[in-house]
Parts: sequence; C-alpha cells; structure tokens
Amino acid sequence: MTQSTSVVVGKVWEIPPGERKIVVPFRGRAGIGVFNVGGSFYAVRNICPHKHGPLCTGELSGRVDTDAPPSSQGAFISLEGLGEIVRCPWHQWPFEIATGRCLVAPEVRVATYPVKIRGDDVVVEYEE
Repeated sequence: MTQSTSVVVGKVWEIPPGERKIVVPFRGRAGIGVFNVGGSFYAVRNICPHKHGPLCTGELSGRVDTDAPPSSQGAFISLEGLGEIVRCPWHQWPFEIATGRCLVAPEVRVATYPVKIRGDDVVVEYEE
C-alpha cells in the first residue's frame, strides 16, 4: 500500500508568477522544480527523461501557434501560453509544465507531482 506524503517546499510569495524554485534534495539528488504559471503551481521532477539533464533549470517558453493570422511582419506564427513550457538546457526538448508531456515526443513524460496551497505554504504531495 502506498502512503501519501506532503512536503512544504516554500512560501507562495517566494515563487511569483513566471518564476520557479528548484528544491533539492527531493526524492533523490536531482530534486524538483516548482513553477508558478499564471498563479497556478506545478511540480516537475528535475531530470529530463531524454538524456537526464537538469530539466527544471531550462528556458521557460510558450507554444508556437502556426495557424495564427499573419502579423505586421508577415509571420504566420504566434507564441501562446508563455511560461507553460520548460526546455531542457541540454537538447532543448520542450515539456508542458502542467502535464509533464514532451511536445516533440508525446510518448515521453517527466514525472509531475500534485501541489496544494495551504495558507502561505506551497506543499508538494507524493506517494511513497
């Protein structure tokens, strides 16, 4: 039988929207990244499943919408959901922070953990 464990990883004000906090150690040496995406908090394992790079230290970005109408510069792309994607710093593989899904290889996922806000505390839950 698995047991659910809760760990306070910081205060809400320590991770403003668009920012992250790397928590080490957390269930191993790599730790986790706790992200604030537009006021919603997510926790992602800090290991890229591709080549085991430090995923959560990578660049934050959004999705490219190739069906967008042309801009004044003539481009047919737009960037949506800025801060919803983290790119591994080693090979730039993009992962959705909320789901852990890799955008270039949808069968690949990084582990994610539920996050709760209790008062001012950011709490990550996991099963042992």
